[in-house]
Amino acid sequence: MNQSAILIFCLIFLTLSGTKGMPLSRTVRCTCINISNKPVNPRSLEKLEIIPASQSCANVEIIATMKKDGEKRCLNPELKAIKKLLKAFSKERSRGSS
Repeated sequence: MNQSAILIFCLIFLTLSGTKGMPLSRTVRCTCINISNKPVNPRSLEKLEIIPASQSCANVEIIATMKKDGEKRCLNPELKAIKKLLKAFSKERSRGSS
């Protein structure tokens, strides 16, 4: 085998082995960067999203969309007031679906 064939083989091998461990998506991160510690009035909520922890983000994320201006806020799931809000919100949802 000549040297150019060996060189081409090595380049192909290195290229293929280098891409093996790359993630499919480069957007592997949490949605919430800034977390608010302020309490939220349940009447001012338009929508409440709960994103469970996953491979892309180790944190449980709670995103509140406000009725007034459509602002989205990331809430701290560890706060007592937010836990109460989640409990009340889940009761409301279960009551509405019955």
